[in-house]
Amino acid sequence: MALSRRGRGGRATAGAFWSQVHPVFMLPPLAASLFGAILARDVVLLVATIHVLAMFAAVYTAHVKDGYVDFYVRGEDDGHPLTERGCRVALVASTAVFAGCCLVLYVLVDAVAVALTVPTWLVAYHHAPQLDTNPVTATTGYPLGIALSLLGGFYVQAGTLTAVAVGFALVFLVLLSGIKVIDDAQDYDYDRSIEKRTVAVAVGPGRAYDVAYGLMATALLVVVAFAVARVFPPSVVLAVLAFAAVAVIARRADPTIATMLLIRGSYVFLAVLVASVWFEPLARVW
Repeated sequence: MALSRRGRGGRATAGAFWSQVHPVFMLPPLAASLFGAILARDVVLLVATIHVLAMFAAVYTAHVKDGYVDFYVRGEDDGHPLTERGCRVALVASTAVFAGCCLVLYVLVDAVAVALTVPTWLVAYHHAPQLDTNPVTATTGYPLGIALSLLGGFYVQAGTLTAVAVGFALVFLVLLSGIKVIDDAQDYDYDRSIEKRTVAVAVGPGRAYDVAYGLMATALLVVVAFAVARVFPPSVVLAVLAFAAVAVIARRADPTIATMLLIRGSYVFLAVLVASVWFEPLARVW
């Protein structure tokens, strides 16, 4: 049986499988894993690579399962590049890669590393149709995966969890949950028509914006508070200023443009955090 709905042969099949790689949504979990490794300072490249590969497999699983449910189960999408059998093959393959990575992490690190890694696949696989129909889980699923990716990336290097790692994971969970609320608001009319209860559907678009920016403001204030308490290096305030500038502009845009700006702003936020943690440019003047 064919695996691709867009033609036969190896090239068409490979293209169908590759279509489930969405860089905009895949890069943050992979970057979070690497950021966790950087926080640990002494990076073992092999271990970091295995954890990043596990995160890739988890997010790929989410994309395939989400597309399968939206097209073949709910009938929401107009098409899908993979056949039903192709989706099942892709899910088996990505899950096998993920399981292999967990086995290697168990050998190279320990069982705790696996315990921090496995939930990312569970969140990914159950995003649709279980988690994406509730306002809380629909909003926090993706951010929770990124927070777990950061914690796992740190632990596989350090062999422990510290206040710094947990603090950064918390910040990303709250900040990205705010962005997710706005992202979901793009589909308010459609989600409401099918009774899909995102935050925007549950409280209305206007209040959803308030919730979203409240979450993002809370995350930034937590960063500043941790910096004042010297849990985070003082230079992380530069990341706060960078993201706040993007958020001010996005606040006046429609949900589509706001989402685009905020997602890219989160990339800038992460990049500045990495530089702040690695180089600590303000350490001597704080």
